[in-house]
Amino acid sequence: MSADVMIRPRPRAVPEGARRRRKRRDPGRVLRLYVPLGMYLVFTLVPFYWMLVFALRPAGSTDPVPWPITFEHFETVWNDIGYAVFFKNSVIVGVWSLLFTTVVAVMGGYALSRYRFRGRSLFMVVLLCTQFIPGAMMLIPLFSIFKSLGLINSLASLIVADTVFNLPLSIILMSGFISAVPFTVEEAAMVDGCTRFRGFLAIVLPQLRPGLIAVGSFAFIHTWNNFLFALMFVSKQDSFTIPVGLSYTIGEYSADFGALAAGGVVAALPVVCVFAVVQRYLVHGISAGAVKG
Repeated sequence: MSADVMIRPRPRAVPEGARRRRKRRDPGRVLRLYVPLGMYLVFTLVPFYWMLVFALRPAGSTDPVPWPITFEHFETVWNDIGYAVFFKNSVIVGVWSLLFTTVVAVMGGYALSRYRFRGRSLFMVVLLCTQFIPGAMMLIPLFSIFKSLGLINSLASLIVADTVFNLPLSIILMSGFISAVPFTVEEAAMVDGCTRFRGFLAIVLPQLRPGLIAVGSFAFIHTWNNFLFALMFVSKQDSFTIPVGLSYTIGEYSADFGALAAGGVVAALPVVCVFAVVQRYLVHGISAGAVKG
């Protein structure tokens, strides 16, 4: 080897903690990341803040801070307008739609994940294409079907319609969740004497908890916020859900903004609670369902 050849020292590895500290001290990173996030957070929270202000301040007040705080608007929407009934109807429709959607999505996702049959890929494409069909296009056919079945002005029509529209995306997501579970564990259970159904219940289903929570949460929130079906299939006030009941706080020539804001708080509270409880499962569940299938 020639003496002119220089031996360069190997670069020293930088510890991971030091890299993170350098990123935190980088002012450019703060401007690029935290400033847009802070602006987006303000843009998102300001409407919610004003909704709380209108709901908590007395009628006729124009103060930007709700003081003194009053709950008269909540009493109005809950007792006088009938939000107690609307809330109960929304819970009934949301829970039943969640259950039906989750059960059928698990069965359909298992079939698409574990079985290879002719037309499987085409069926997946059809399921995806149904997401491009707006619900308004299906109002007349659905209304005709429900009328012939005697389901108009009943919560059953809303449960069926919302379940049908929740199923395509839920089946696709559940298929990805099930594909993430190796089939070898089911084979080992069948070798030990389990039937396929029992092996699914004992081995696969417990591992699908993030997926079940993600699919169920999306189904419940979509059903809870659905306004179009509830407006078209139900005309009796005793069967109204919260979105339709909220629209009736707006009169022809005036609007009770305090009651409208209080109703919005009541409508948003369950959704916020659902996300607060299951958000850690949603991130894992969505990522698991997106990379497989």
